Amino acid sequence: MSLIALLKPKGPSGFGYGSTAEKVTAGLSLAGKTILVTGCNSGLGAETARVLALRGARVLGTARTREKAEAACAKLGGGATGLACELADPASIRACVAAVHQDGAKIDAILCNAGIMALPRRELAFGVELQFFTNHVGHFMLVTGLLDRLADDGRVVMTSSGAHFAAPRPGVVLDDLGCERGYNQWRAYGQSKFANILFAKELARRFAGSSRTANAVHPGVIATNLGRHMNPIARLALAIGKPLVLKSAAQGAATQVYVAVHPDAAKISGRYFADCNVAKPRPDTEDPELAQRLWAATEAIVARLP
Repeated sequence: MSLIALLKPKGPSGFGYGSTAEKVTAGLSLAGKTILVTGCNSGLGAETARVLALRGARVLGTARTREKAEAACAKLGGGATGLACELADPASIRACVAAVHQDGAKIDAILCNAGIMALPRRELAFGVELQFFTNHVGHFMLVTGLLDRLADDGRVVMTSSGAHFAAPRPGVVLDDLGCERGYNQWRAYGQSKFANILFAKELARRFAGSSRTANAVHPGVIATNLGRHMNPIARLALAIGKPLVLKSAAQGAATQVYVAVHPDAAKISGRYFADCNVAKPRPDTEDPELAQRLWAATEAIVARLP
């Protein structure tokens, strides 16, 4: 356990920095629940899927290829189903949506966990910076494509990041989503994570009057495969600091699992969580006009995709 986990107190939820996904689900039965997890094959997604299956949920797990998803789900039991969903490939996303519809199950929660981080060079997908497309547009397509399969009390959980504080101002530069005017890997990553929060907030607004919820979470700083694009010095710094400050995958998965299934989170919507408690994001994530403009801009991007 890290030094921070030992020193930092628990929050109002009764959980905190050092809580694990198993701890926040202790005593819960998820039997009869169907939960979709993107990025189920490694890191936080693998731990999230494992704990949800452990508590009795049926997991629909996605990965970039069907082979990876099926291999991950084979370890889970409980009828877990592996599906391909390459979030930078619109055809793959649409095929995943179609497969879930064909499956026929009502989805009790969608955990948008997959993502890419800190690409050292600017890369594009359909004219959009790749981190933004993968982390935001891909998940936007998936979630909106599955809203008619979401249970009446279903929950959508967007895995954002504290890195959203590094986003430009405004948080999403809608007239330069290809980063033509300059590229910085952390600013671009932060922008994609800022978009995750705005999407959750706008989705929550659209869920108003129902029992559905949408929230965004910061899992913490964890040494996972997500950091594979970081430079060697940064990776070394993370490795050295791991015993002191980094969360384990079990701790990192706790917040998104808490928000997705814990009874105490059932009526909380449109919020940002960290360490299994409601937290404060950057103030400009609370701009409803920007959230609505992002939604409209994303719909426009999706409409022109092949």
